[in-house]
Amino acid sequence: MTALENFYTPTQIVAELDKYIIGQHDAKRNVAIALRNRWRRMYAQEDMRKEIMPNNILLIGPTGVGKTEIARRLAKLADAPFTKVEASKFTEVGYVGRDVESMVRDLVEQSVNMIKAKKKEEVKVKAEQAVEDIILDLLIPPVKNTGMGFKNSASATEPAVMPDSDQELNERTRELFREKIRSGELDERKVEINVQQQGPGVGVVGGPMDEASMMNIQEMIGNMMPKKTKKRKLSIAEARKILLDEESSKLIDMDDVKDEAIRKAENMGIIFIDEIDKVASSKKGGGPDVSREGVQRDLLPIVEGSAVNTKYGIIHTDHILFIAAGAFHISKPSDLIPELQGRFPIRVELNSLTQSDFYHILKEPKNALTKQYQALLSSENVTIDFNDDALLSLSEIAFELNVEVENIGARRLHTVMSHLLNELLFDVPDRIGANAHIVITRELVEQKLKGLVKNRDLSQFIL
Repeated sequence: MTALENFYTPTQIVAELDKYIIGQHDAKRNVAIALRNRWRRMYAQEDMRKEIMPNNILLIGPTGVGKTEIARRLAKLADAPFTKVEASKFTEVGYVGRDVESMVRDLVEQSVNMIKAKKKEEVKVKAEQAVEDIILDLLIPPVKNTGMGFKNSASATEPAVMPDSDQELNERTRELFREKIRSGELDERKVEINVQQQGPGVGVVGGPMDEASMMNIQEMIGNMMPKKTKKRKLSIAEARKILLDEESSKLIDMDDVKDEAIRKAENMGIIFIDEIDKVASSKKGGGPDVSREGVQRDLLPIVEGSAVNTKYGIIHTDHILFIAAGAFHISKPSDLIPELQGRFPIRVELNSLTQSDFYHILKEPKNALTKQYQALLSSENVTIDFNDDALLSLSEIAFELNVEVENIGARRLHTVMSHLLNELLFDVPDRIGANAHIVITRELVEQKLKGLVKNRDLSQFIL
């Protein structure tokens, strides 16, 4: 169990989530337990490992309270493949049942990209050496020894004064240029390289075929066709990036990448199904509710556990963690079909944001809006500070707008802050120059924003 100790504990997971999300402790605790259980399962006895199923979570709460953010930060923390999908899109005209499987394909694609990036990092040093040699050959082509000349008869103790052959002179020049390439002195110099071109999309004509089979056939035909290259004149800095990607791809085994990506997606993947309440039937009978129930029945086998065909191979969804979320204003979780309800045994209600929450959201998270605006203006050498009273006033106005107009949660802060700082952002750097220090006070906040709350008609147009 020693390897398990290297992973985050539930307390540490909650502490990491606290850096970005204010409140919602129940939701954080439940996702922390779910994440730790995934690691626990990987180190459980082998005969029990397949039997331990993930406890999928249903997050219930209004928009803008942190449902998506919790899931996204959790996936980043676990270095897990993550994909988000809106359940309501499967009710649109033109979608059919098999399209629900696209969420699993997206997850595998994400997993492949993660593993590919990791493998490329492992071979980066070797790839950089290969790129260096390619660029050097373009600048100073090597001179091959013809075997016709005579070797220098001077002993090893005698200092080499002059190169006695074109080959030796060429080698010395190459080494000199190699140092210049490494130091970046030649980054702006232009070189001509062959760049692989993406071939045109291959159309497949035939009978009805699912998306995965179509992708497999297109990829197979694409691999059979010769790769086209195009000569491009680029700076050495630009050429290095393109060549590094090509050389790294040559050094990694894509079969290993695919196998590892499938394993990672199966055991660590997280699929976030948003707007699940939009496919819940709020009334019995015909009409649009029939298609909604159809979407639920299409979702069910994937959540229960099934084999989905992807272009990288077959993936089993039994141990993927599904986190569903919805506001459930009109419908209730009990309006979902019983089989789907049973697949989301952990239900967590997220609280609406209070005025105090808005204040803490503006002040505490690592990515707080106030810190984002400070970072934006620092690029113009302008500093901006927010008084505590100003933050209290901003949180009060955002809360009032949510109560009186529409509750859109923390997203209201984006609008309020934008309204407050738009004029200032426009004036930098023309009227407000570098090294300026701006302080946002309560008086300034009230002057700019108080009218929005008083004028109900105007407030209706503010998101």
